[in-house]
Amino acid sequence: MNYKMRKAAWMVFAALVLLGSPAAVAQEQPKQSQQAPAKEKKSPRKTSQKKSAKGQTKPVQPAAPAKGQSESQPAPMKPGETEQQMKMEHIGHEQQPKPDTQKQQGEQRPTEQEPQMEHMQHMGRIPLVKPEFPRMGKSQENPSGRLIRLEELEQMALASNPTLLQADAEIRTTKARQLQSGLYPNPRVGYSGEEIRGGSFGGGQQGFFVSQTFVTAGKLGLNRKILGHEVRISEIEAEEQRLRVTNAVRLAYYRVLAAQEKLDTKKDLLRIAEDMVKTARQLQNIGQADDTEVLQAEVEQQQEEMAVAMRENTLRQDWRSLTAVIGKPDLEMRTVVGNLEKDLPSLDDQEVLQALVRQSPAVRIAGAVVDRAQAVLARERREPIPDIEVRGGLQQNRELSEITGRPVGLQGFAEVGVQLYVFNRNQGNIQAARFQIERAQQEEQRVELVLRERATGFLDMYHNSGIMAERYRTQLLPRAQKAYELIVQKYGLMLASYPQVLTVQRTLLQLQTDYIAALEGLWMNAITLQGLLLTDGLEAPARPGEINMPVREINVPMAPRMRSQEP
Repeated sequence: MNYKMRKAAWMVFAALVLLGSPAAVAQEQPKQSQQAPAKEKKSPRKTSQKKSAKGQTKPVQPAAPAKGQSESQPAPMKPGETEQQMKMEHIGHEQQPKPDTQKQQGEQRPTEQEPQMEHMQHMGRIPLVKPEFPRMGKSQENPSGRLIRLEELEQMALASNPTLLQADAEIRTTKARQLQSGLYPNPRVGYSGEEIRGGSFGGGQQGFFVSQTFVTAGKLGLNRKILGHEVRISEIEAEEQRLRVTNAVRLAYYRVLAAQEKLDTKKDLLRIAEDMVKTARQLQNIGQADDTEVLQAEVEQQQEEMAVAMRENTLRQDWRSLTAVIGKPDLEMRTVVGNLEKDLPSLDDQEVLQALVRQSPAVRIAGAVVDRAQAVLARERREPIPDIEVRGGLQQNRELSEITGRPVGLQGFAEVGVQLYVFNRNQGNIQAARFQIERAQQEEQRVELVLRERATGFLDMYHNSGIMAERYRTQLLPRAQKAYELIVQKYGLMLASYPQVLTVQRTLLQLQTDYIAALEGLWMNAITLQGLLLTDGLEAPARPGEINMPVREINVPMAPRMRSQEP
């Protein structure tokens, strides 16, 4: 019972002495005179004055007092009492102050807290801690190499991505086909011989001929019109490919930027974990922590080291993905310039859906396919109109004339003919062309509905990411920063322990990591929606006629890559 009363008295004494209460000093001074020899008696008030006059000493970590009693202690202690006093001081730090102490603190002005904190630092018991808040762009301040911007990456991709060259080659190929489809048929030239024999016929009739087919009803012009629609489809495909490459570069850029920020935050968390290990070991040295607490701190440190290594690997892979999209896989790793919080996109659902329906290359390709189908129907309707076939030539007739007895000599011949469409009037192809028009029209409507349906998922993720980012920015992070400021102030007043400061700081950095992830998701989904759901920058552009469905699965943004689960 006496031990408990003595322990409680020491707790009250430690709290009042740290707050500098004169009443407590006067009340405790008789107790000190009974416990210490008379020649070593020192009043707590004189001791505190002597401490403030003494030079500042700020240890790096909270540690136990030295084995020998320093001049800054209120009274010399008996052997074995050092550990007990330190334990009571730690307990006292986490206790609420008495009512008169709270009143005394309320009467202090805010400007007086800082001198009091500095006074506590002079006591040599705790290190001076300044709040360090998380911030963006640390990796861009001291980069290992030259910084690179988004605009530079886009220019590299437009110059080096092979799919853009493929799309341009496809346009030229389709134009060449259009030219070929409108060319006139070539004439035919050959040898002609009849009644080739000797005797009185003298070798018969031998000569040459020339034949030509004259295409009627503007069929060649309709052929060029059909291929003209294919040229238009190829041009839209090239525009679509350019969008895919640009969007893929932007997505890869923001992945790298977010990976840089996450790595910086993970490194800060690792430093906190290392500080926790040092603190736990120091507390173990003075008997305030056991092996379990030290091992737990070391486990958390190992987890953070593993998280940093994984983040470094993720950053490398994201950079390789970026260099592949821009067409320069050997580009050395650099630090990208940017700010995840700057110019955050703001999208409206209706505007996004209307832009998809009006501007999407898939919808435009579907419309061009309808026009092409109508041109094919017009061409099939002209097919029953016969072309004119003309054939003529000269022959040398060696047959002897009955009148003159001489060879007949040179004579000519000519033929003109047309094909009669009696049984085959191309009726089957005409009906098929009509059905293709109907199908193409339904395909155009299907494309619009597919884009609307697929956009809803990205709109959902975009709004969810926006809600998270806004809540972190305006609610969670400000509260966590305020809590961190308060715990640092309490620590300066020796009302909180150093592990408590580290725990609150770790919570703040963990919230910062979640905030960066929310910003990354916001940018990813916004770029996908603004880019009309076109994201794969390495898929080869389709050739007209190869695929009759303009909405390809590859045009739809890929599902988010599975990240390795972090500890």
